[in-house]
Amino acid sequence: MYADISRSTFRPDRHYSAVIAQQGRVQLDADANEQAAIQLRLARTTAQDLIGPDGGPAGAAGFAVGPLTGSRDLDDLTIGGGRYYVDGILCDAGRPGPGDAVEDDPDGDGTDGGGAAEPEPPATWTYWDQPDGFRDPERPEDRLPGRYPYLVYLKVWERSVTAAEDPELREVALGSAMPDTAARTKVVWQVLPLEGSALGLGEDPDKPAVREAFRVWAENERSGRPRLAARSERPARADEDPCLTAPDARYRGPENQLYRVEVHEGGAAGEATYKWSRENGSVVFPVDGLDGTWVELASLGSDDKLDLNVGDWVEFADTAYTSRGEPLPLLRVEELDLPGRRVRLSGEPDPRVGRRPELRPFLRRWDQKESSARGRKGAAGRFRGGAARVEEGRWLPLEDGVEVYFEAGGGRYRSGDHWIVPARTATGSVEWPVNAARKPLLRPPAGITAHYAPLAWVSGEGTIADLRMVFGPLGVPVPPASEAELAAEARAEAEAKAAEEAEDAETEAARAGAGGGGQSGASGSPAESGSSAQSGSGTRATARRRRASSASAPGEGSGEEGGEAAAKS
Repeated sequence: MYADISRSTFRPDRHYSAVIAQQGRVQLDADANEQAAIQLRLARTTAQDLIGPDGGPAGAAGFAVGPLTGSRDLDDLTIGGGRYYVDGILCDAGRPGPGDAVEDDPDGDGTDGGGAAEPEPPATWTYWDQPDGFRDPERPEDRLPGRYPYLVYLKVWERSVTAAEDPELREVALGSAMPDTAARTKVVWQVLPLEGSALGLGEDPDKPAVREAFRVWAENERSGRPRLAARSERPARADEDPCLTAPDARYRGPENQLYRVEVHEGGAAGEATYKWSRENGSVVFPVDGLDGTWVELASLGSDDKLDLNVGDWVEFADTAYTSRGEPLPLLRVEELDLPGRRVRLSGEPDPRVGRRPELRPFLRRWDQKESSARGRKGAAGRFRGGAARVEEGRWLPLEDGVEVYFEAGGGRYRSGDHWIVPARTATGSVEWPVNAARKPLLRPPAGITAHYAPLAWVSGEGTIADLRMVFGPLGVPVPPASEAELAAEARAEAEAKAAEEAEDAETEAARAGAGGGGQSGASGSPAESGSSAQSGSGTRATARRRRASSASAPGEGSGEEGGEAAAKS
């Protein structure tokens, strides 16, 4: 995630269930972010365990794919509203309504100015206007396949959003001179087509066969991810550094940093390129205007560490560019116009990016330099489009002693794959896992992780087979009692009533006997009277024991049934 954070401490293998804040301690962003990550993992793991790889609630499942009828130049599909879960991640396909506005001024003349009423927006999304798809009709690869059959699937991933893209995240009361506060993580869903030939299916496959073939395809898409290691090594000319850094420090930077190493162009080693930032790629500059190679910015940065300088490499981006994940060549800053808040770039930005203000264009600064893209032992650094080529099997320096290592034969590099490397002045080193011999360990990318789910199999014009899964609610009504349970309850009630009647009869008999003894004379001794009282008490105790034993007798109900009978008695 592109955010100004200190580090990421969430480690699922440690099985932490909560972050416990302690009094009188410094509060760090990493602690709060780890707590959010713990809760998010718990919720999504629970949902995936209960639902499975994908599914939607019965009666409210979203992403129903249907043909869009009418006279249109391009084929299109409707995307039904509702909710759907992919690997436990909630995706909402509901299309927000426009809301109700005040039509006339209460203090005016009651007229609305004669303006035409706004057209009613569609009730559902379509393939071409889905919120995070940004499909371009002018690009043939974005159109729906012209040959049948093809599969429609859902791709889900997450990305960060800052105030540069969503100005409403900024608290205006803090003033424009203050930085933004917190960033956000957004779930991105995209409905995309896949030609049937990519699945290797035969003629007229059934739904289980299509889902299984797609599962294999998705596993292949997620497999073969490259791995990277990082370390800090004392530069050869460290003694010439005038900065006050510990002589034995391997990391020679003057400040704590969070380095981000990100794949720019994907492909195999030698074709793929990478870029890096010492601020986790969080240094961005919102764009106010574009005139050829000159870019007008809302700000040139808050200080000399977060500003732009001649020679910096920048990525011209907007919301559509970020959502599509298709890299374009980086551009170099050639000239600064500080009073006008303008910069001149080494080339004109791609016409597909930055021309629509509603997509919030911005510049993202990257910190690689062509002079630093030179490996140890004279390995030649090679630049292409502002990014360094991936060289596997050797340590590649970034700056100030920080080095990275791409695993030889590591697999396919995908644009957006990234690793983060905290560097600390207190230890003079980077924070990276090592083995018992203090050798850095290879790690897969920290992101981007894509999730997939099949939605529909389109075998012909208007012929669409639904591949979605649904689930019902877990809550059910309390079941009624069975006939055996009702009979056992009736027997227990009858026996309890009989025991009570027997007890009453014995009590009456005891009282009658005691009264008769008093009328015959006073010959009865106190001991005899006490004996009669004890006999009556013993009779009542015997009746209670009989009643209790009859209520819990074998064959007359046990467990909850016996408990209910005893309670009623």
